[in-house]
Amino acid sequence: MTGEARGDSLSYSARLPFEEARAGAVSRLPDLSGRGRDAAGKELLMCGIVGYTGQRQASRILVEGLKRLEYRGYDSAGIAVRKDETVKEGEAPLLVIKKKGKIAELRKAVPKDLPGNYGIGHTRWATHGGVTDVNAHPHLDTAGRVAIVHNGIIENYAPLKEMLENDGAVFASDTDSEVIAHLVAYHYEGDLESAVKAALRHLKGTYGIAAVHADEPGRIVGARNGSPLVIGVGDGEMLLASDVTALLAHTTSVVYLNDGEVVSMSPREFRISDRDDRAVDPKIDLVTWKLDAIEKEGFSSYMEKEICEQPESIARALSGRMDLEYGSAKLGGLELSKKELHAIERIRVIAAGTSWHAGLVGCQLMESVARLPAQAELASELRYRNPVVEPNSLYLAVSQSGETADTLYAMREIQRRGGSVLGVCNVVGSTIARESDGGIYVHSGPEIAVASTKAFTSQLAAFYLLTLSLARLHDMSHHEGDRFLKELKAVPEAVGRSLLLRDRIQAIAKRYAHHRDFLFLGRGLLYPIALEGALKLKEISYIHAEGYASGEIKHGPIALVSPETPSVFLVPNDHLREKTISNMREIKARGGPIIALAEEGDEDVAAIADEFIPVPAVETRFQPFVMVPPLQFFSYFCALERGCDVDQPRNLAKSVTVE
Repeated sequence: MTGEARGDSLSYSARLPFEEARAGAVSRLPDLSGRGRDAAGKELLMCGIVGYTGQRQASRILVEGLKRLEYRGYDSAGIAVRKDETVKEGEAPLLVIKKKGKIAELRKAVPKDLPGNYGIGHTRWATHGGVTDVNAHPHLDTAGRVAIVHNGIIENYAPLKEMLENDGAVFASDTDSEVIAHLVAYHYEGDLESAVKAALRHLKGTYGIAAVHADEPGRIVGARNGSPLVIGVGDGEMLLASDVTALLAHTTSVVYLNDGEVVSMSPREFRISDRDDRAVDPKIDLVTWKLDAIEKEGFSSYMEKEICEQPESIARALSGRMDLEYGSAKLGGLELSKKELHAIERIRVIAAGTSWHAGLVGCQLMESVARLPAQAELASELRYRNPVVEPNSLYLAVSQSGETADTLYAMREIQRRGGSVLGVCNVVGSTIARESDGGIYVHSGPEIAVASTKAFTSQLAAFYLLTLSLARLHDMSHHEGDRFLKELKAVPEAVGRSLLLRDRIQAIAKRYAHHRDFLFLGRGLLYPIALEGALKLKEISYIHAEGYASGEIKHGPIALVSPETPSVFLVPNDHLREKTISNMREIKARGGPIIALAEEGDEDVAAIADEFIPVPAVETRFQPFVMVPPLQFFSYFCALERGCDVDQPRNLAKSVTVE
């Protein structure tokens, strides 16, 4: 279909199919794509893509967009724009500027008055080829008339490169991505969209692609298979990006591409079709995030801001979902009737990293409160098993971005086997949100820092709401539901009080940031929080940390205890408190320093611990909420003490999965 932008409105008209790529080209470059296969088996790296076509100076918009995508992680950046001046013979008509390192280096290299009103940009996270200016994107074909940027992995690039070189192509980089530029040029006969589609027939792997051609001013073609792309619909201008955060300064009207779709756009129109040229009717979504939500707003870092936003983000996750009349929860997005919910016999959570830790808490809750068997599965393990999908099982795919490849492909496998999967996501319009059978948006707002903070506690809130809804359908009384809701409603205020421990935790971090190893220990609902605390310290400060159930310390971890290895204890305020205190004494007897988080006023814990962090008093099953911010602050301040980049830690990106 063709979408034409006229002010605030869009009109659509049918598009005639174009001719296939020339037969001779296809016969000499055979189909090596393995079409029909997905890209489930390889790593997906969430580099950044930005494209712009309109009337404004493209270079400024491209660099600004790349800056907003920095949080994804990258090692180099670049842009390509069409030269406006007369191109000399033998000179490439497309100007490419790219630099290794931070976007600040690219900004220095881009002239402030650089002409050109369309182009593409990219932040790269190296896979094939080292971190060099040459290996940075965009990549050109031999004649310099085609420029492409690419997220993902081209698995069969080696045989394609050999065939293209035999046909006369000259490669400049060591990347797999460059084969795309040469393939597009090989098939080009005056129609960039046709050439891109012809090139896609050869590719095997994951990709998000944006391409331009010097002979088609203002035209950008994008394609997606396993790597997100979103169209920004403006007033007399169009944008393309791998993430809506790159678009918010210019438009809130967006269209999310699905796998196998191709978009061709010019300043006043766009059209979407599949790789076989079947028209796709676009669905325009409105992004509700505000631009200031992705700014630091006076904080020194995004991570600090997002830690401090948790009272508000949790309140948003709960807003409109607490049914005070019936002592239950209202979750309309589940797309399941009360009868269908009541028929559920077991819960399975599919997730990775921090989202898996939220799932571990959720599963414990659903077993103890809703009395349903529940288990949290690592998506990277489940997707390669031969899972048994039992009748009346409900699967929950949990992902902040909604694009986590392992979780997405595990979800698809469960659906293929007839299972019902609900998504628990933060990003509206994400792939998991679109492809799941229903679900819950956590509404934490944009999370820019690589390490997840506010999205984690918002995911917890979603699990508490779902637990209440299921429990009220089974054995929980109206009175018990009222009590649960009362405690849940008080969580944002309690989390706000836990943030007041900031200065105390900063002082503790100063004293302990030099240690190389930490143990994080918890029981019950606090065991997954110990895992999350250890993960945050590893992610942000690069300190080795291990999370354990504190009852397991005598089964191996106690061998690590020494004056050089502090233990961080999360002490529950229930029947497990005394057992946890006994574990603390065992560590103390062996000379291990102890940092303890326990309910304010717990003098027994304070007497044993070297450092005591008094968290607000809440009912036992809500303790995970008040334990989390102090652990986040501890990792944050340890990282600052060690001179680490808290928003963009080394070797990590916001949405990366690795085989």
